[in-house]
Amino acid sequence: MRKTKAERQRLLKEKIEQTPFITDEHLAKTFQVSIQTIRLDRMELAIPELRERIKYVATNQWNETVKALSLDEVIGEIIDLELDKRAISILDITSDLVFSRNKIARGHHLFAQANSLAVAVINDELALTAKSEVKFRRQVIEGERVIAKAAVEGKDEKSRTIVAVHSYVDNEKVFSGVFYMYQSNENKGEKNK
Repeated sequence: MRKTKAERQRLLKEKIEQTPFITDEHLAKTFQVSIQTIRLDRMELAIPELRERIKYVATNQWNETVKALSLDEVIGEIIDLELDKRAISILDITSDLVFSRNKIARGHHLFAQANSLAVAVINDELALTAKSEVKFRRQVIEGERVIAKAAVEGKDEKSRTIVAVHSYVDNEKVFSGVFYMYQSNENKGEKNK
């Protein structure tokens, strides 16, 4: 049974509050209405489009600056960052990121998103990946949105920073990686040891 407009808009507002990075397309499927109906509902509710919601979260949720690389070198869009602790980025899988014959995302794009996030979370001017262990858990297809979450887990026996990155599509884990990061500030004054 179709919901009334008021009920749909109430549920739409709740859904966007819970998952602010949900697309209009996904909302249209969820509520079984057209994308245009979702856009009209958002306009009536004064809910900005996705791009504006991402910008809002990015500017109001984190005020730290990526140090190890420039923001345009990050694969995906960073939406949350706490240096030496955690970071989150979003990557929309567009036609230029997939194999043309089957619309499956090329694995190196998922790896690049995770690796650049592992670099971005490091509070240092120089951070390089010394080693990584990765696992692709399922194929990602064109049109899906990948949310990567990085967490600094500590140091290994070689004093490299360990960063775990897990990537999700609609709360389903699609990629896992552990990155061992070399930092320039770790080895200052230790070159002769």
